[in-house]
Amino acid sequence: MPFTSRIAIRFLSRRSAAVALGIALTSVCLLTAPTPAGASTTQIAMIQDGNQLLANPAGILQRFRLLGATTVRVVVFWYDVTKNPGSRKVPSGFNATDPNAYPKANWAPYDAIVRDAKQDGITVDMTVAGGAPAWADGPAIPNGGIKPHYAWMPNAKYYGQFVSAVGKRYSGSFKPKGQTSALPAVRFWALWNEPNFGEDLGPQAIDGSTVSIAPQMYRGLVNAGWSALARTGHGHDTILIGEFAARGVGPGKPTKHAPQGYPGNYGQTQPLQFIRTLYCVNNSFQQLRGSYAAARGCPTTAAGSRRFRAQNPGLFKASGVGDHPYPGSLPPNQDASTDPDFATFPNLPKLARTLDRVNSVYGSATHFPIYNDEYGYITHPPASSQWVSPATAAYYLNWAEYLSYRNPRIKSYMQYLLYDPPPVKGNGGFASGLLTSRGVQKPAYAAYRLPLYLPVTSSRVGSSLEVWGDARPAHFAQLDTGTPQTAQIEFQPGSTGAFTNLGPPVNITNPAGYFDVRVKFPGSGTVRLAWTYPKTDPFLPVSALGSTVFSRLVQVTLR
Repeated sequence: MPFTSRIAIRFLSRRSAAVALGIALTSVCLLTAPTPAGASTTQIAMIQDGNQLLANPAGILQRFRLLGATTVRVVVFWYDVTKNPGSRKVPSGFNATDPNAYPKANWAPYDAIVRDAKQDGITVDMTVAGGAPAWADGPAIPNGGIKPHYAWMPNAKYYGQFVSAVGKRYSGSFKPKGQTSALPAVRFWALWNEPNFGEDLGPQAIDGSTVSIAPQMYRGLVNAGWSALARTGHGHDTILIGEFAARGVGPGKPTKHAPQGYPGNYGQTQPLQFIRTLYCVNNSFQQLRGSYAAARGCPTTAAGSRRFRAQNPGLFKASGVGDHPYPGSLPPNQDASTDPDFATFPNLPKLARTLDRVNSVYGSATHFPIYNDEYGYITHPPASSQWVSPATAAYYLNWAEYLSYRNPRIKSYMQYLLYDPPPVKGNGGFASGLLTSRGVQKPAYAAYRLPLYLPVTSSRVGSSLEVWGDARPAHFAQLDTGTPQTAQIEFQPGSTGAFTNLGPPVNITNPAGYFDVRVKFPGSGTVRLAWTYPKTDPFLPVSALGSTVFSRLVQVTLR
């Protein structure tokens, strides 16, 4: 997904009230650092909270804009939109490619999101996902296939028809019945969600988990979805494939407790293994052959392999690959597992190399950009003690974004979720939000809005330290007024007292709001970043206008 050629994040400058912050300390030297080679200064800031967004599109999108998120990931579940989803019989006379053939109410929340996002200047990343309606599922769904969002051997042709309906509706020219204006266009897509997870695409493997079957099914879904988007005017849009779950199990033989083995029907296939099978190569990146290849829907001969690239354009012409590299409770540079086929955050370089190699097998020089488009840290509280504290989560989030910034293959940084889910019987659930379930800001809220990270926080007196940060909401301020934006690094000597300006304001000169400078500190103390919202902005709450906000605090020690 050559992102920069598909999605242009407009960057106009504007002036911030932060310029009015106090006089710089004369003993401090702020040094402009060269941008690291290949740094991703156009990395897009993504966010996702489907339940909240569907319930209150205008309010949640305003909050996303307040945080500076430029792209919202919206997962459109096939089952939720289509007609008669619970029936095993295809609806009579149903033209599944026609948006008007679907229940109007089922489109309504997505229409509202697309309209409000357009007004707020936020890009919609629309993931067209399962679960499949019952009439598009395969036969003999085993126990455990819970509706509505599971998919069992989904019919690729029917999926393509659904993608056609979605593509037409959000082509930029479609007028819903009874309305005088066309819906805005969506220009950012993803095909399916976590195809290596059996609850999204099952079965993952058959014959006692000896034959990986989900990659073959996903290949068909990508082909159908890719063709549908091309036919409906989206052939030049950003289109992602993958959206992989980062971990997996197996292959494992059947046991008493797992009659299908692992990953079986509903487990997870390791993503890098899934990719190799998807592209019909073995662990040594040699093309599959014979009956082994046939069982996985792959070419059985060299002649067939020569046609593979042309027959699967989505696998080679996609704009990029989505990954959900959740790190669990570890920092973003560590992985507890030694599994070579995981794609957690520390393994993203390995994911990139795997994608390069499967492309090269077929003569393609494509180097897919990688989109981190589902990511976050579950916190304790409210979740169990195996997870990290809210303060540690904020620190890890800023660390991860810094590492993303330095990796040119990573084209997005993601926050999932905005709100923690409401606790259920004392279970905090997937509590990766920036806000508690009651709306109280967690430390991650400030960390996402104004990221701040120092790779080294201890040094000798007189040395300079790298200070990396991001005034994320400045993107929208720049768009609105067209005047330069700045952020202010502030310093508190020791651990008490007032914060004062540490040198002059930092100029924000790139689309994502990032800066990377070196600073000579006057002594040990506490560092933070400050930025001030504009005094006028019709898309922000009045209470935010002209207010100054701050990053998390970072301790610096000089010896």
